[in-house]
Amino acid sequence: MKLGGRIQAAIEVLEEIENRHRPAAQALKDWGTSHRFAGSGDRNAIGNLVYDTLRKRRSTGYLMQDDKPAAAVFLTVTRDWGVSPQKMQEAFDGDRHAPEIPFAKLEASKSRDFAFADPDIEADVPGWCVEQLEEGFDEDWVEEAKALAERPPLDLRVNTLKADRAKVEKALSAKGCRKTAISLSGLRIASGSGARRLPNVQAEPAFQKGWFEIQDEGSQIVSELVFTRPGEQILDYCAGAGGKTLAMAAMMCNKGQIHAYDADKNRLAPIFDRMKRAGVRNSQIHADSSSMQPLEAKMDRVLVDAPCTGSGVWRRRPDAKWRLTPEQLEQRLAEQKNILDSAAQYVRPGGFLFYVTCSVFQAENEEQVYAFGERHPGWSLLSAGEVWQDLYGFDKLQPWSADLNCITLTPASTDTDGFFFAVMQRDAP
Repeated sequence: MKLGGRIQAAIEVLEEIENRHRPAAQALKDWGTSHRFAGSGDRNAIGNLVYDTLRKRRSTGYLMQDDKPAAAVFLTVTRDWGVSPQKMQEAFDGDRHAPEIPFAKLEASKSRDFAFADPDIEADVPGWCVEQLEEGFDEDWVEEAKALAERPPLDLRVNTLKADRAKVEKALSAKGCRKTAISLSGLRIASGSGARRLPNVQAEPAFQKGWFEIQDEGSQIVSELVFTRPGEQILDYCAGAGGKTLAMAAMMCNKGQIHAYDADKNRLAPIFDRMKRAGVRNSQIHADSSSMQPLEAKMDRVLVDAPCTGSGVWRRRPDAKWRLTPEQLEQRLAEQKNILDSAAQYVRPGGFLFYVTCSVFQAENEEQVYAFGERHPGWSLLSAGEVWQDLYGFDKLQPWSADLNCITLTPASTDTDGFFFAVMQRDAP
């Protein structure tokens, strides 16, 4: 497909998302199924264009004075992909699939800025989210939000049960892998721009051998901050597909026991194949809460990676940003409270409870932690900032923290997805 056909396809997918309120991934999949003539390069370019447009939907609509998908796609191609209207016209020549270029709107957009726009437009967030972002980032909230509207890189976690970072970096050297700036076992492939496709690293022999997993550096970091040690008893209470379970099992060198539980059996299903490929032998999978009773008050460390709004991963799921509602936030807050209360019963006296979200909203983060402390006497909030400094030192990128007790990773501060981390200790008798 030529550029014009790719742009037209992106417009059609975005119209489908908007008119039928469908997730972007599903709309793109269905488009590919009904257009089998499109090659993998075409599908990747169309996907890039759809996601890039969704990330900055409000700002492009404002600059174009038109919030329809076609206007947004064309400004994305010029503003983010660096293709001028003149270059587009040349590329469209003789392409019967190409849409009409809105030259006048593109030209007018150059003279507009955000001086008189509401800040949430420049920030590319729903207006109701402003209060949540201001609470966490004060006057820096716009820049933090704008960073959440950029493309993310592809991060890999080296599985130290089977390989070391140098070995995997060498095996993937042709893919442009570099060591991550903070994580101790991470590698990164830069996101690139325009139609550039990220490599399919899951097709690599190194992946099939279990040498690495795909995992954002922020997720790797919060796993490392749990400080699991060989021989301990660990519970990953909201394990999902098992990314953090695998990371912690590697840090334990397959010694001790790590228990993975999730209330949703469907989310837990991929963990079995992932464990086998990674060579994890010290795990137990719990798909039913009834099997958890023997673990009560026995765990050295319990990790709660709580369900949340996902505001910290808007770079990867930009369509979710526009579907999020205040009612969904309230639902998540209730779930988080109940999950924290339930997970706490598994921590032994003197043990640790870790609370993690992929959100940057204080209501889901600090407020939940402090409310837990009010409900549960006999627990102490420890300094996550000091844990960070002990592990990573002072010379690397630093997360957000008002008091060093709780920390928040963000694309702007740590060049990762957004993650919150806090640790509480149960008083010993």
